[in-house]
Amino acid sequence: MEIINTVKELKQALSSLRKKGKSVGFVPTMGALHQGHMDLVNRANTECDVVVASVFVNPTQFNNPSDLKLYPRTPEADGELLKKFGCDFAFFPSVEEIYPENRIVPQVDLGNLDQVMEGEFRPGHFNGVVQVVLRLFQIVEPDKAFFGLKDFQQVAVVKRMVSELKLPVQVVSCETLRTEKGLAMSSRNKRLSEEQKEEALIIFRTLSKAKEDASRFSSAETLQRAKAFFKTGNLQLEYLHIVHPETLQDLTDNWVPGATMCIACFCGEVRLIDNLTLIPY
Repeated sequence: MEIINTVKELKQALSSLRKKGKSVGFVPTMGALHQGHMDLVNRANTECDVVVASVFVNPTQFNNPSDLKLYPRTPEADGELLKKFGCDFAFFPSVEEIYPENRIVPQVDLGNLDQVMEGEFRPGHFNGVVQVVLRLFQIVEPDKAFFGLKDFQQVAVVKRMVSELKLPVQVVSCETLRTEKGLAMSSRNKRLSEEQKEEALIIFRTLSKAKEDASRFSSAETLQRAKAFFKTGNLQLEYLHIVHPETLQDLTDNWVPGATMCIACFCGEVRLIDNLTLIPY
């Protein structure tokens, strides 16, 4: 595996491989890597000839300076993990490499995707996501890009951006990887104590109960029951919605294929998100 820090070096390396007809798979990350990220690397390895993973804590998608400051950073461990799982190029750029002066950022119409859920509670978050993912796509020029569905709304936003800008990349969404007890793997879990990890299991239990209820109740009743169940735990709820899988609009009565429950909550000071498809496609 080669570790690269500059845009110029990465473009040169990938250019020579493309001339040999090699396909490029890309896994963008913010580091503090875990098995969930490696699942994406493995998927990229099975579908592409060359795998690039980026590690970049993107400042433009944090609306809370404290959250940015506390976001876990483990570059040495990240590099070792990527090497172990067969990544070909690990891209560790600086902020200056990603956001050079006088860079022109195109406007992307996200419809209402950036206004609900994460967009409501983290103003400007998805503008930052679009900025960094677009820039990384321009640098790497991947054939396929792999994203985990734990960030369900982010995947919808990235797909919309790709469609709006007609980018020549296929966005591949991959199922959320969980611990044996059901906690979604997340870099933020590094900030949780063992006791908090147990408390956080109420998230998956709530989602799982909602999936059971969905076969017997309306979406409105299922949501109401899920909120009541979540209160039996100790976490602080920020939002809980059942949404259409493409528009992300609330489902208040009828079910649709792919209907998904999305949650954000606090376990102590740590903000966690998760989701689960309640109705099969």
